[in-house]
Amino acid sequence: MRRLAAVLLMLTLTACGAGGGGEGQEPRTTPPRPEPVTTSGSSGSTIALSCDGTDVRVPAAPSGLTPAGTFARLDSLARPHKVEGRIWSDNDERMYVGVVCGVRTAEQFATLVARSTLTAYGGKPALRWTTRTGVRNFMWLERPGTAVYIGATPGLADDIRPIAADISA
Repeated sequence: MRRLAAVLLMLTLTACGAGGGGEGQEPRTTPPRPEPVTTSGSSGSTIALSCDGTDVRVPAAPSGLTPAGTFARLDSLARPHKVEGRIWSDNDERMYVGVVCGVRTAEQFATLVARSTLTAYGGKPALRWTTRTGVRNFMWLERPGTAVYIGATPGLADDIRPIAADISA
């Protein structure tokens, strides 16, 4: 069923081209580990996350949250990809925003996370999934080579859509 959806999505989104993606394996369920933030970055209203020179601008401090680090991988991905992301927190709640680089086709994107729901966001292919630890995740293929990722613990899950709306590429 997922293959059929991927093929239909690929045909619908001709700008993404055609290509093959392998069958994914079951994702790990732990959220990314925070790494210390070395710069404050609080003076600007946005920050840039990059995939091979393609910048995606994200809010510098979403929903009044405080910076809590960075991450460079997502355990939910079926195959390793370059990831660049930021983490914000409010007590025990966390918001993750980043880019996943290297996914070139809609078919590759559709198989990127096992046990995810294929949907659309702004006319682009998107995936939704929840990890066993309760982190809610949303990712869309902004353009070939660049996917935008947002994850949130349950207390911040309602902020995913407003954060997505504030992201510009």
